[in-house]
Amino acid sequence: MGDRVDWQQVRSTFQKLWGYDDFRPPQGEIVRSLLTQKDALIVLPTGGGKSICFQLPALLQEGLTLVVSPLVALMENQVQELRSRHLPAATLHGEIPRRERIRTLRALENQSLRLLYLSPETLLSPPIWDRLRQPHLRINGLILDEAHCLVQWGDTFRPAYRRLGAVRPALLQHKPPGTQFAIAAFTATADPHAQKIIRTTLQLQQPELFLISPYRPNLNLKIKRICTPRGRRQQMLKFIQAHKKQSGLVYVRSRKDSENLAQWLQSVGYQTAAYHAGLGGDERRELEQHWLENKLQFVVCTCAFGMGINKPDVRWVTHFQAPILLSEYIQEIGRGGRDRASADALTLISEPTGLLNPEDKQRNQFFSEQQQKQYRLAQTLSQKLPKQGEINTVSQQFRGGAIALALLHSAHQVQWLDPFSYRQIGKINPQKIKQLSQTQTQIQKQMQQYLNTKTCRWQFLLNAFGFSSEAVNFKCGHCDNCKNN
Repeated sequence: MGDRVDWQQVRSTFQKLWGYDDFRPPQGEIVRSLLTQKDALIVLPTGGGKSICFQLPALLQEGLTLVVSPLVALMENQVQELRSRHLPAATLHGEIPRRERIRTLRALENQSLRLLYLSPETLLSPPIWDRLRQPHLRINGLILDEAHCLVQWGDTFRPAYRRLGAVRPALLQHKPPGTQFAIAAFTATADPHAQKIIRTTLQLQQPELFLISPYRPNLNLKIKRICTPRGRRQQMLKFIQAHKKQSGLVYVRSRKDSENLAQWLQSVGYQTAAYHAGLGGDERRELEQHWLENKLQFVVCTCAFGMGINKPDVRWVTHFQAPILLSEYIQEIGRGGRDRASADALTLISEPTGLLNPEDKQRNQFFSEQQQKQYRLAQTLSQKLPKQGEINTVSQQFRGGAIALALLHSAHQVQWLDPFSYRQIGKINPQKIKQLSQTQTQIQKQMQQYLNTKTCRWQFLLNAFGFSSEAVNFKCGHCDNCKNN
C-alpha cells in the first residue's frame, strides 16, 4: 500500500472481518503507521485490541508478515481465531504434527500465507531461516508481539530474543535491491528503561511511538499482608468465596506451587486445575478451553498462562505470591475486566520481617541468586569465548554459552554479525556486566516499593511506567490505599 493508504478500504475490511463500526483510539493511527511501512513501538494496555493493529495491515498487503510470539498457546489462539474467519494464517512450533508442518512450509513457499506466527527460536532455526531468505519470498513486516518478553527473558532465559535486531539486515541481503520492511514491537508493559532496550535491541529506525497509560479505571487493586502459610490460603479462599461462580485466575510463581495449591483447592470442593509450562501442548489447550467455557471457574497458574487469551468476563485475579517484576504484575492483573466492567486484583504478601512466614523472602532471594549465578557465569565465560565465532558452536562447546553471549550483547561487549555469529567489541570489561546486574536489582526493588507504598497504587504505577505528568496529584479512589485514606 506504500505511502498512499486507501482508508475507505481499510475501514470496510476492518468492519467486514471483525464486525466493529470503527477503531478504538489509537488503533487507527497504528494501522496507518504499519501500512506506510514505518517502524513502531506500541505500548497499549491489556484488552486494548493490540492484535487487530498488526493483523489488519498484514491482511491488506501482498506478502508475508512474520509475528514473533513467546508462547505456543498465544500463537495457537490467534491463528485459530484468524482461520475461523478464513484468513491465511499459520504457526510453526515444536508441537505441530509433521503433516501440518509440511502443509505450512508449502504455503510459505507458494506465498499463500499473510501471517506466520513463530517463536524467536523457530525463526532462527535453519529450515525456516533458509526458506525466509529466498529472494522471491516477499516479507512485509516483522512484528514482535508481547515485546516485554525480550526485556524479561532475552538476557537470561531465551537468548534468541537478543538476536532479533540482526534479522532484518540479514534477510534484506537476500532480497531484491530496494526492498524494505518495517519492524513493530507491541506490549502492554514497558517502562522507559524497557522501551530503550526494545528500541536498541531491535534496531528500530526512528520508530513512531504509541505510549498509552496503563491505568485501567475498572481494576481495583489491593495488597493484603498475611502472617502464616495457613493464613495465606484462608485469605485467598475468602476472596474466591466472595466472587461466587465468577471467572478468575490464581497466580503463583512455580510449577510445584501451582500443583500443590490446585490440589488443596480441589480438596475443599473447587473445580480447578494447575497450569504451567511443564504440561503438554494438548493438555494446556484443553485447560484453556475449559476455563474459556466456564467449565473451570479459575485455574492456578504460573506466568505461562493468559498472554493473549481473550476472556472478557474475568472478575478477579489473585496473586497468591507476588511477582518479582512490576511488568509481570501489570500483565497478570490486566487479564481481569477486559469487558471494562469492574474487576478485583488481590496480592497476598508476607509481613515484612519474614519471621513468621519467610517464604516470600526466600523466593525473592532464590530468584536473585539464580540471576547472579548467570551474571557470574557470563563473566567467567567472557574470558574463554573466542573473540569471534558462531553462536551455535559456542552453545555446544560451553554450557550457558548462548546466555553468556546474550548478556555480553546486553552489556555492549559483543555485536552480532548476523543472527548466527558474533564478534567481541574491544576488550571485555567485567564492570559492564556488573552494571547490568545492579540495574536488574533496582528493577526488582521497584516491585517491593509498590507492595509497600502508602500512596495511590495507580499513581505509583503511572510513575513507574513513565507517565509522570498524568501521575501528578493522581488518586484513583478505588485501590486499597485510596479507600483507607
